[in-house]
Amino acid sequence: MLLEIKNLSVEFSAGRGDGRGATGQKPARQMAVRDLSLTLGAGETHALVGESGSGKSVTSLAIMGLLPPQARVSGSIQLEGRELTTANAREMQQLRGQRMAMIFQEPMTALNPVMRVGDQVAEALLAHAHATGPAPAAGSAALPVSISSTRISRAEAKNRAIEALREVAIPEPEIRARHYPHQLSGGQRQRVMIAMAIINRPALLIADEPTTALDVTVQAQILELLAELRKRLGLAMLFISHDLAVVGRVSDRISVMYAGEIVESATARDLFAAPAHPYTRGLMNSIPTLRTPRDLPLQAIEGSVPSPGELPPGCSFAPRCPLATVECMAAEPALREVAPGHWVRCIKS
Repeated sequence: MLLEIKNLSVEFSAGRGDGRGATGQKPARQMAVRDLSLTLGAGETHALVGESGSGKSVTSLAIMGLLPPQARVSGSIQLEGRELTTANAREMQQLRGQRMAMIFQEPMTALNPVMRVGDQVAEALLAHAHATGPAPAAGSAALPVSISSTRISRAEAKNRAIEALREVAIPEPEIRARHYPHQLSGGQRQRVMIAMAIINRPALLIADEPTTALDVTVQAQILELLAELRKRLGLAMLFISHDLAVVGRVSDRISVMYAGEIVESATARDLFAAPAHPYTRGLMNSIPTLRTPRDLPLQAIEGSVPSPGELPPGCSFAPRCPLATVECMAAEPALREVAPGHWVRCIKS
C-alpha cells in the first residue's frame, strides 16, 4: 500500500498568544480531524469530499507535514511503509516534492509573484538534485522517471522546467516560462502548479481543490489533464473537493467527511449508485442535473458544519439531519460496513 493512514487525529489549541486564556488556564484543544483512516494504492485516486470546515485540507497538510507548530497529531501516516508522524524536518523536506507533492487550492497565492514561473518550476527540481554538470541541448529529452540523486546544471533545470510546462499543455512554454504569475490566466497558473508537482515524478500527488477558482470549461480541462497524467505517470492521487460531481469523474474511491471524520466511504460507483448516509444524499441532491426542474430551487442542507469546539453530542450531523431521532443524540455512531467495501457512520443506514 502506497499511503496508509490509521486513526489520524489533529487538534489545535483554542487559545491565543502564550497559549493561555483570559483566566490564565491552558486553553482547550479542538479536534479538527478525528480518528481518520484510509488507504491509497499505487495508481489509484481517493477523493475526500465535504463542506468547508470538514477537515479535508487539514488532513492533506498533516500528510505533507505542513501543519503549524501548535497542531498536535496522533495516529499513523505511512508513505511507502515510512512513518511520517515521527519523521524529522530534514526527512520531510526530502520527501516533499520528491515522493509526495501537493497542488494547492489557489495558485495566485501559492506562486511567488516576483519570480518567473519557469524559475519556480526549476527550483522544485533543483531542491532535490545537485546543481552541476553541463546543460543539454535546448528542447532535449523529457523528464526522467526519477531524478532524486541526479547532478544537473541550472541551465538543464530550466530546460526540464520548460519540458514540464509543455507536459501540462501550456502553449509556447519557452515564452510562458519567462512570465510572472500575474501575466498568466487562472488555468495556466494552475497548470504551472501541476508542473511543479510532477517534475520530480512523485509517487503521491495531493490535489487540494485544484479546480475551485476556475470556470467550468477550464475546470474540465484541468480534470482531464490530471486524469491523463495519473494514467501516464502511474501517480496515486488524493483528490480533495467539496463537489461530488467533480470527484465522481476522477476517483476510484470516495470518502465523505463531516466535522473532522469520515461518515461514508465506498468506491465511486457504489457511492453514486447507493449513497447510504443522509449527508452524502444531501450533497448529491444539491447537484444540478439535466433532469433538475429549472423552475425550482436546488435542495440545500440546512445549517452549517459545526466548529471543532462546538460539536453536538452523539452524531455530529444530527442537528442538520432530517432523519435524526433521540437515539442519534445519545452516542456517536461507529463506522460500520453495510456492504462489501462500503462503510457508513449512521445508525439509520
